[in-house]
Amino acid sequence: QKLFLCALRRLTRCVRCPVAYHANDYCMAAGSVVLANNSFLCPNHFTPRRGFRNHEHVNVSWCFVCSEGGSLLCCESCPAAFHQECLNIDMPEGSWFCNDCLAGKKPHYKDILWVKVGRYRWWPAEVSHPKNIPENILRMRHNVGEFPVHFFGSNDYLWTYQARVFPYMDVDTNNKEKMGKGVDVIYKKALEEAASRFLKLQAEKELRQLQEDRRNDKKPPPYRHIKVNRPIGKVQFITADLSEIPRCNCKASDENPCGIDSECINRMLMYECHPQVCPAGEGCLNQAFTKRQYSQVEIFRTLARGWGLRCAHDIKKGEFVNEYVGEVIDEEECRARIKHAQDNDICNFYMLTLDKDRIIDAGPKGNQARFMNHSCQPNCETQKWTVNGDTRVGLFALIDVPAGTELTFNYNLECLANGKTVCKCGAPNCSGFLGVRPKNNPPADDKGRKLKKKVQAKRKNKMEVTKEREDECFSCGDGGQIVSCKRPGCPKVYHADCLNLTKRPAGRWECPWHQCDLCGKEAASFCEMCPSSYCTLHRDGMLFISKLDGRLSCSEHDPCGPDPLEPGEIREYLPDTGNTATNVSEASPLSKGRLKRGGAVLSKAQKSPREKVAYGVLDGPVKLVLSVAMLLHGTNE
Repeated sequence: QKLFLCALRRLTRCVRCPVAYHANDYCMAAGSVVLANNSFLCPNHFTPRRGFRNHEHVNVSWCFVCSEGGSLLCCESCPAAFHQECLNIDMPEGSWFCNDCLAGKKPHYKDILWVKVGRYRWWPAEVSHPKNIPENILRMRHNVGEFPVHFFGSNDYLWTYQARVFPYMDVDTNNKEKMGKGVDVIYKKALEEAASRFLKLQAEKELRQLQEDRRNDKKPPPYRHIKVNRPIGKVQFITADLSEIPRCNCKASDENPCGIDSECINRMLMYECHPQVCPAGEGCLNQAFTKRQYSQVEIFRTLARGWGLRCAHDIKKGEFVNEYVGEVIDEEECRARIKHAQDNDICNFYMLTLDKDRIIDAGPKGNQARFMNHSCQPNCETQKWTVNGDTRVGLFALIDVPAGTELTFNYNLECLANGKTVCKCGAPNCSGFLGVRPKNNPPADDKGRKLKKKVQAKRKNKMEVTKEREDECFSCGDGGQIVSCKRPGCPKVYHADCLNLTKRPAGRWECPWHQCDLCGKEAASFCEMCPSSYCTLHRDGMLFISKLDGRLSCSEHDPCGPDPLEPGEIREYLPDTGNTATNVSEASPLSKGRLKRGGAVLSKAQKSPREKVAYGVLDGPVKLVLSVAMLLHGTNE
């Protein structure tokens, strides 16, 4: 349908390859150069400039699926990286490209991205249209495929390209508080601005899509409506003998025999009464599955989550809403259908586990319940009932649901070789991904077990956990492709560039932390904040106990003592006369130099585009030391 609608609009085509887009800013890839009304040059023809640092391809140091580090499979076209195990694929030979790049996905104007500049941290920015940027930025040298981005927090601009950016996701808006802990004010401001702007653009996009769908009178995807489950293949249904069906103690003379508020033992045990067995007979109110006593619902188009289901009247807490029906398949057929869906880029699944051997698939055949969306704060829940000896799945209201409210339940999704699926429920306690436990929602348990868990947690905290290998370069503090020291017990890792190596060292390689900086012999004393180390002959006068944290450090680190400096403050350290302070100027995101912080070097990747830069200047007996707020008021490393 999308292809049919696309055919009705005017297309503009690349003059060098078969790529074509609609002639508007929503479809045109960022970095395209328009030549005429019906022709342009697409970003696929970008050629990086040799020696230009911002044209170097960079990959993230974590897996896009599980967010963990380790041995990663890196895309050759964008910063994406994955574990081979997370993708469940064989190790490819030669160059490898991620699914998004193979599908031709490119950044677009008004997209929110994470951008890498030099060795600064990944920074949120918005792709700007060249016609909306300042004149001096437009005059900067740039090639086909490069597009301008506007950094949040600092309001800087930069020309970049696809290999140094990756998309900002819904989950990033929920994690802005976590990512903003222990960082400088400008980066925290950037995270807040990016989250606010992303939600605004997302709402505009969803509204535009909804208006277009309504204009085209779009209908839900086709499926075959069925009223009861249909067995497929070797799957069999169970039918109990009347003598095996449990009998309740309700009476026909009761006010609501076997009703919600009754004390029906069958209802409490999630057994549906049989009309020929129940003492209440035809007056029994515990036969909702058999009589299909469903709530009145309607299918509607949501803003962000496709099609959904809402109630047409008020539903009370505990009422039966609908039965989840479809084709009942076994595990072998389930895996075959999932593989077929992945091979054909089908991303919608309607499978629900019935028992250990059977699965309900409401994709090709089902009822209105298949349109219910997921929520981390749902108003309905699934319950497995025994109806005439077999298991059936029903949806029941968790709370009182007013008319016109969307009906949702928690999918409790189990991911099968497809990574995490982003959750778009919008609930206050949204976990960000399907299948991840919602926030502030601990599992129900008794107080005794909770108390026991707390005691165990305290014991674990007392134990010191040491990493076999560190995650960041000991020289620059950044992640990425790193080489590790092979000396037993040494967790240090480095970038080959930081060690001035042209290729990765082979064999049993030991890092420079174990050799004296002056003579190259076996080191006996080490700086705990940087790779500086010295032998017994040269360590005198080179290392001292830091007044900041009591650790052994070299002369490059702040000796001003425990009194913290203010952000951007220059302090003169005089042993006899005390300290004085002067002012400092700001630096741009492209400033050079690096700082040492705690146990690692503070690299450009850990500073904001608008941040004070620290330098140490030794002039006679006076030493000038400039601190950054993040050094003393940030995280302790």
